[in-house]
Amino acid sequence: MQPRVIIAGTGSGTGKTTITVGLMAAFIKTGLAVQGFKCGPDYIDPSYHTAVTGRSSRNMDSWMLPHKDMLSYFQRGAEGADLSIIEGVMGLYDGKSPESDQGSTAEISKLLQAPVILVVDISSMARSAAAIVKGFQALSEDVNIGGVIVNNAGSEGHYKLCKTAIEKECGVPVVGYLKRGDVPQIPERHLGLIPALERGELDELFDKLSSVMKQQVQLNEVKRIAEKAGELERNKSASAMKRKTVRIAVARDHAFNFYYPENLELLEENGAELLYFSPLKGEPLPLESDALYIGGGFPEEFAAELAASTETKESILQGIRKGMPVYAECGGYMYLCKSIMTTDGLSHTMIGAIPSTIQMTTNLAALGYREVEALHDTVLLKKGEQARGHEFHYSTVSAEKPYDAPHYVKGMRKNEKEGYYLPNVTAGYTHIHFASNPKMAARFVELAKTWRT
Repeated sequence: MQPRVIIAGTGSGTGKTTITVGLMAAFIKTGLAVQGFKCGPDYIDPSYHTAVTGRSSRNMDSWMLPHKDMLSYFQRGAEGADLSIIEGVMGLYDGKSPESDQGSTAEISKLLQAPVILVVDISSMARSAAAIVKGFQALSEDVNIGGVIVNNAGSEGHYKLCKTAIEKECGVPVVGYLKRGDVPQIPERHLGLIPALERGELDELFDKLSSVMKQQVQLNEVKRIAEKAGELERNKSASAMKRKTVRIAVARDHAFNFYYPENLELLEENGAELLYFSPLKGEPLPLESDALYIGGGFPEEFAAELAASTETKESILQGIRKGMPVYAECGGYMYLCKSIMTTDGLSHTMIGAIPSTIQMTTNLAALGYREVEALHDTVLLKKGEQARGHEFHYSTVSAEKPYDAPHYVKGMRKNEKEGYYLPNVTAGYTHIHFASNPKMAARFVELAKTWRT
């Protein structure tokens, strides 16, 4: 039995992240081991979960991942935890399509057989709150709404009015509330938050959230709802580890820290030993590396430091020139380019393996799910093969002259060739989830082995 509950909202901005993090912090204070998960591809919210629980949060995504694999990764992540708290994405029923639950929190709740605690913003309403909950109940009878937490109550009396209406009309318990101004607002999501979390700068906020949750939310009721989760069929965990045959360098520090855990695990399962190094600290590419993986992050936040790490840049450039297999995504893609122009107008020299410049913008440049199709035999995919991922960045790329792209990228509002291709280099903005096509990890490892020999 793996007790679990999904914290879902009626829409974005209802306070589900605040409540999720607060519940995690409160349960940790009671001595429970708590595992965090996030519906969808986001990696900012999982950083909060990880900071609070001390356990790496994982993404549950029913569009990028085959359903059986998503279940397997949930069970792997929940191992050893007393309680799993899964934060939803957008509104409960918002996903890939307006006509179905595909890719939504609702779909994930059904796949995980996890009860939902619905977060409802009750600003300027009373009995109408019951109508909102009833509508969410009626849209899908397969979604188990096990309880409600209300947010933005004007007073305790206001909370009690809404609680009475919801419990009478909807038959589900209202297990707690937050009043307006009860807790400081969680800082606006931006990539620079992650190092702040790692430095402990938000610990005081988490303590405040924990304190309010213990006073105004019935933690025992939340746990009781979580314990009503259905029994999941035990999925086979990942295949047995293969004998380590190659070493893959992985850039990992404050500048490059977005990796789906499953991507790294799949590389290890296919026989790779991962060698972590920090470009930000000026560490060169490990000499024994057979391949290089540079994930996402925010090199623009540390552009001056990265520009000054000439030994690191030169070691990576030499590896690429020697034919080493390299995969770089988003922040890694930016790092491989000639320069990054930050929003203050300063240009910072990067590696220069890609004849392009990066311009940071103050507005979001791209956001959404992506399906990629290989236009060539790349280091991850053979020509014509496909994989799924997500794109999110505040920058644009300008090429000095046209060059081959590794992928044709398809999205809801974007269909174009994207990224940079060499026979040994695949780079682009899309964060590809290896579990969407496990052949990728096997191919990257095999190419590393071939290059070494």
